[in-house]
Amino acid sequence: MIFSPQSKVWIYQSNRRFTDVEAEEILAKLANFTSQWTAHGHQLQAKAELPYNFFIVLIVDQDVANATGCSIDASVRVIKEIEQDYGVDLFDRFNMAYKVDGEVHVATKEDFETLVSIKKITTSTTVFNNLVQTLQEYEDKWEVPLGESWHKLVFAEQLG
Repeated sequence: MIFSPQSKVWIYQSNRRFTDVEAEEILAKLANFTSQWTAHGHQLQAKAELPYNFFIVLIVDQDVANATGCSIDASVRVIKEIEQDYGVDLFDRFNMAYKVDGEVHVATKEDFETLVSIKKITTSTTVFNNLVQTLQEYEDKWEVPLGESWHKLVFAEQLG
């Protein structure tokens, strides 16, 4: 299935890594959901990914059919079910994800701030911009150096 670069993207970041077994179960649940996901009776061309076993990414090709309020609500319900079933937090936007030596880590905003202050995280550290809106942005601007992300504005004082 080919998706338009302008496909809508939603990213939910977990506060912990999913185990391989959990990831398999979650991907099956999301595949079932996306195969039946509709908006006003129209089938959405959608897929789900679980990069690094830390993120749930939902993608909808709006050239085929637009996601609407009710369909988005349905996706949020599924994400909340996953949150409950696996005891994770997928809605805390103050958890910061970053990558060191190819491995993803998640820290609270306060801990991330400390890591920046003590130079364990620098402007060249890869961070995840979960605010991307389209598939093109997801592919090009999701994993970026902190110095090229919105993070640099929030943590400017610590970057000194």
